[in-house]
Amino acid sequence: MKTTLGAVVLLAVSSAASAQSSVTMYGRVDGGIEYLNHIANGNGGSSSRWSAEGGDWGTSMFGLKGTEDLGGGSAAIFNLETAVQIMNGTTGGGRLWSRRAYVGLKNDTWGQLQAGRNLFIDSDGVWAFDPFVQQAVSSASLVRGRNWQQTSNNVEYHSPVWNGLDVQGQYSFGNQPGNFNAGAEGEFGRSDGIMLSYHSPLFDLRGIYDELRDSSGRFSNIFTASREYFVGGNLRVQKFKIQAAYTHYSAPDSPPGVSDTADHYWLGATWQATPKWAVTAAGFYIHVGEGGGDASHDPASHAMLYALGATYNLSARTFLYGTVAYVDNSKNGTFSVFATPRDSSTPTSPLAGQSQTGAYVGMMHVF
Repeated sequence: MKTTLGAVVLLAVSSAASAQSSVTMYGRVDGGIEYLNHIANGNGGSSSRWSAEGGDWGTSMFGLKGTEDLGGGSAAIFNLETAVQIMNGTTGGGRLWSRRAYVGLKNDTWGQLQAGRNLFIDSDGVWAFDPFVQQAVSSASLVRGRNWQQTSNNVEYHSPVWNGLDVQGQYSFGNQPGNFNAGAEGEFGRSDGIMLSYHSPLFDLRGIYDELRDSSGRFSNIFTASREYFVGGNLRVQKFKIQAAYTHYSAPDSPPGVSDTADHYWLGATWQATPKWAVTAAGFYIHVGEGGGDASHDPASHAMLYALGATYNLSARTFLYGTVAYVDNSKNGTFSVFATPRDSSTPTSPLAGQSQTGAYVGMMHVF
């Protein structure tokens, strides 16, 4: 029997109604036009492209979330959320719920415990310290998307907030017999992380340590399966929000001779000029440690990415955006302004040592 997304939504809403639960349907829709030059064409040269794209400012998505009051400050919760590509109508990665699918318990005193699929802990934590909030051009660009992954089989805990301080922990099981660290083919292996945050009216601080393993259970690639150490801060001064961060990646199981460390830095600011207009500028720098490279591993190199963007609010739920970016690669660097894996089937990287410029404009509606 074929199950449609609409049938699932109707079933979830009707079931929730009979149980007297509070259910919210939400989402956002993003689409626009994109330009990118100096894309390596596989024949020793490079090309430019214009394209209609969805999700440049942020992933289009559809979701359901709900809660049921259990009394005594406790509640049952759930969240189902999938990415949507509006240019062709497909959902994320062939999954019905590609981003979030979990159920849990929440208590005002003890915090929240949940189980299911979710954003990996750094994806859930880095965006709030990224001046470009993990757009297509953002902190994800020079790390080839390492900080915007999702993992399955999660058990996750969120503490209450104590005087501005909170803790989040995540543990993702590989679910494979005979190798505790391994994962199913095409999935991540056992992965985990912890995040400590502090918030105040003037500034925010966050530290993250996480481990993202490949399907064999190894730390084999700095940008796809590695250990990560992150620290970031936000400072609010009148109409300005200043954001800075540092990340170190380590992949000790990389093939011999391949670069197995990288350091990533950024600094940026957003100026809320008026309630409608905001302008953001930032610089991102990556340094890949000593070692060679291959089809899926970056060699020793470095790159600097400069980005400038603006948003204009048409209403409380709809805004227009525009972003332009330029990446300057070192001799061996092939980093793109977009977060494309080195061995991607739809590459956007330039030739080694070549710079690249990208830009996009579009509209986002949130519901």
